[in-house]
Amino acid sequence: MTGGEPRADGGATGDGETRIGVDVGGTFTDVALSVDDQLVTAKVPTTDDQHVGVLEGIEKACDRAGVAPSEIDGFAHAMTVSVNALLERDGAETALVTTEGFRDVIEIGRQDRPALYDLEAEKPAPLVPRDLRFEIDERATVEGVERPVDPETVRDLAATLREREVEAVAVCLLHAYADPENERVVAETLREELDVPVSASHEVLAEFREFERTSTTAVDAYLRPAIDDYVGRLVDEADDAGIPEPWIMQANGGIADAETVREQAVTTTLSGPAAGVVGAAATVDEPDVNGLVTFDMGGTSSDVSLVRDGRAERTTDAEIDGLPIRTPMVDVNTVGAGGGSIAWVDSGGALRVGPQSAGADPGPACYGNGGTKPTVTDANVVLGYIGPETALGGELTLDVDAAQKALERLADEAGLEGALEAARGVYRVANATMTRAIRSVTVERGHDPRGFALVAFGGAGPMHATALADSLSIDRVVVPRPSGVLSAFGLLAADESYDAARTVGADLETAEPDALEAVYDDLVADVLADASDPDAARVERAADCRYDGQSFELTVPVGDAFDAETVAARFRETHEQAYGYAMDEAIEVVTLRATATVPGSEPAVRHEGTGGDMIGTRRAHFPGVGPRTATVFDRDRVAPGATISSPAILEQDESTTVVPPAWTGDVLADGTLVLTKESDTTEGDR
Repeated sequence: MTGGEPRADGGATGDGETRIGVDVGGTFTDVALSVDDQLVTAKVPTTDDQHVGVLEGIEKACDRAGVAPSEIDGFAHAMTVSVNALLERDGAETALVTTEGFRDVIEIGRQDRPALYDLEAEKPAPLVPRDLRFEIDERATVEGVERPVDPETVRDLAATLREREVEAVAVCLLHAYADPENERVVAETLREELDVPVSASHEVLAEFREFERTSTTAVDAYLRPAIDDYVGRLVDEADDAGIPEPWIMQANGGIADAETVREQAVTTTLSGPAAGVVGAAATVDEPDVNGLVTFDMGGTSSDVSLVRDGRAERTTDAEIDGLPIRTPMVDVNTVGAGGGSIAWVDSGGALRVGPQSAGADPGPACYGNGGTKPTVTDANVVLGYIGPETALGGELTLDVDAAQKALERLADEAGLEGALEAARGVYRVANATMTRAIRSVTVERGHDPRGFALVAFGGAGPMHATALADSLSIDRVVVPRPSGVLSAFGLLAADESYDAARTVGADLETAEPDALEAVYDDLVADVLADASDPDAARVERAADCRYDGQSFELTVPVGDAFDAETVAARFRETHEQAYGYAMDEAIEVVTLRATATVPGSEPAVRHEGTGGDMIGTRRAHFPGVGPRTATVFDRDRVAPGATISSPAILEQDESTTVVPPAWTGDVLADGTLVLTKESDTTEGDR
């Protein structure tokens, strides 16, 4: 069994390059700095102006490594600007321009209710209010333009938009995915007349389904001013510090240059979670399992995803706060259960955890910053997983008494017997929430989690991982060495990636291969135009297919030449795997896709382990077992090849790993810790 083995070529760091990855989370900003074959990490509180914390984190990591920021050769970055703007609804004042009669598509949606049996459930408000939706006289069908748009009408509309002081414009005309001529005229005229970003649907999402295309285009316009401002300031301040221009992680799991994401803001919506999945895929090599379940538990939320065949699972069917976004992205399921999630008692007396979070300021009660509400981190302190001598982030000392008092107040409110009982309850409830998230990406999609390894990371993930594995009958948990900052590490290993798609809607059996190849040629040209080194890019082609009459599609790979029989066979195989059956029915090719990838280089990281790793013991409480005396290790000093007997706790600056009774840990050559479930459990001391 192997895990975490670096590439044989050593990646870009093998030739002396210094690269840095910075991931902004809801509570902390994580930094991974690769200098030759050394990895230096840092963690600082996330600031309201995210770029401030980013630069503070860079300075902290550089100080630890003994290098100047100006010596950095490459800078990759993941952020939460986009998702925060959507969740908090503080993006740009956006106008929507659409075909006459279709202004309310964005609000009508699919006419389904968020909760089928909840009569009081409300849909989230659309990003564009009705008084900022404007209709224009034009008409196109899938066959082409029937009624061209009048440029003078567009100029008159531009004057109205100028008077309304809109900050961004989304243009989404009927059937523009099939023939964008009218939409192109509208967008180009508005760009000439207005000094605000204009997002056109044929450039953002050239696919059918009017509601999803309109929603995605509106999201892009809504985010562009914020992304442009943030990335622009970061570029300027990095330049002032002598740091290279940042490459930004996109939701599809690939990085892109700053200018590209400033023009395609919607691609940054799940930037941080995607980086974590990329980091897991880059550091863990488990050949004798079906794949990896990635589990990233941070300060405010937990993200779960799947990695199969060494690649992150992707989707084009995602929502953020009820807003459909149909650009390719890593398939991540997020739940509001993190280390800073607040525990509370509902009106029925039930103990709940999250989604409210204590954040970084004041943070959990144990931080000693004035926080008084009980959190998951406070529960872990009371359970003994985090000790009074533990220094979170290498610096933050804990106030154990404050955690104890916060849990005691929760116990009184919930009718529990003291802080310990409340801590156990918080731990169980948080774990139940995260277990459901893992089931949603495994069991509910036809995957047996018992055949997967669970990769745990984030500041809190390795403390909860074995409990989740037990509930899912997973017998292997992998904790990468940079687990506390794995999203930042993933930025160092990320490929450069670009996507393009176009709906064609053709019967597979009668479709003209030459016509489909012509579409592919255009798509490939589009993605290669964005690549920094087109000659080094790997191009992959795919097609969304469905049986005639179905309302959903499945994506299958397409080779260098479109062959209908091969595509049909791949679709039927994929359909049977996903739904348990296949049919001998007509197949429709709905959308063609192309992806260009310029391979990155994983940093070669050396782990030596200096010995003297046992730093004491601590009394800890384990689910179903009770209190035990656990050996506490300094994980950075544990030597490769070492075996960790349970119960044990391994501490690092950025995370803590819990090895409960019935589990054993093996340390691999690169410092990766592989935990396996023992077949026999012996009783420890009470």
